[in-house]
Amino acid sequence: MPESNQLLFFFSVLGAFNGFLLSLYFAVYAKKKIFTNYFLSLLLLVLSIRIIKSVFFYFNPHLSNIFIQVGLSACVLIGPFLFLYLKSYAEDEKPNWVKHVIPYVAVITILGFFYPYVENRILWSNWIIKAISAQWFIYIVLSLKYLQPIIQKFKEKESLRKIDIWLMSIYFGVAFIWLAYTTSAYTSYIAGALSFTFVLYIIILLLIFRNSSGVDFFQEKERYKNKEIDQKTLNIIEQKLSIIIEKELFLNPNFTLEEAAKELKVTKHILSQYVNEILGKSFSNLIKEYRIEKAKKLLETEKNYTIESLGYDSGFNSKSTFFIAFKKITGLTPAEYQKSYSK
Repeated sequence: MPESNQLLFFFSVLGAFNGFLLSLYFAVYAKKKIFTNYFLSLLLLVLSIRIIKSVFFYFNPHLSNIFIQVGLSACVLIGPFLFLYLKSYAEDEKPNWVKHVIPYVAVITILGFFYPYVENRILWSNWIIKAISAQWFIYIVLSLKYLQPIIQKFKEKESLRKIDIWLMSIYFGVAFIWLAYTTSAYTSYIAGALSFTFVLYIIILLLIFRNSSGVDFFQEKERYKNKEIDQKTLNIIEQKLSIIIEKELFLNPNFTLEEAAKELKVTKHILSQYVNEILGKSFSNLIKEYRIEKAKKLLETEKNYTIESLGYDSGFNSKSTFFIAFKKITGLTPAEYQKSYSK
């Protein structure tokens, strides 16, 4: 084997091996085991199986067909485990994983038994593999729903938490791997080398975030546990929060949590904890509600506002963001709200 191929083989196998190690870590050795981590563990496991199959097939085209079948079959669970991981984190509860896993395992097992890859390569190449790829893509699209709050924070230039960066890395990493395999016919089948980059990136993130000061970012949702805000601070925040409304500071499209904390003369951490725990919402959603209340008042007093100008005058930086937020909070479009108010 030429030296260049030896290096490519080494790095590709190393990526898959690291994937197995990370899968084991999240399944067994994570500090605070939570159900969500098991979906991440299984996601990394099926990804690693798919990667290792690609690597060995690329360097050994005479690889046993059963090994190829197992590697291809693993792909049917990549999309579901990505979806279940993001959903279980976003909703903070155990999702119904059975309906997203068992049917696919049953179908791929039956297909593999009655139409084994070794005797039905054309069927697998023309239909089964394409169906698996389509199913994987559908789950990538469905999973995007659980990244919307993070994407919204990014659009509004609100600082992202470490866990936000982690979740986006997982999502786009899996999407990148899907794209690499889908376009391999036009590039190179050694998509395992590309996948290796993704797996190593996760390891680097893991090491950086675990060794940084502060809380364990995998348990970031529990960062306020046993750190209750004292009553005096609560009273101060409740009294001063009206300053944001009175001064209409929220009309600044780039108004951030940090600026709000400075205005209220409290730490960013305390204000974030207050908004999350006491008000039960994110800072971004709180500011949206203030802006929508402003928009409602404008609609009640003015008749000739366009949606675009109404959004800007309410503190939103785009027409689409304003329209979506207004409909979500009020259940009506701006035009519908104005019509109902006039009645």
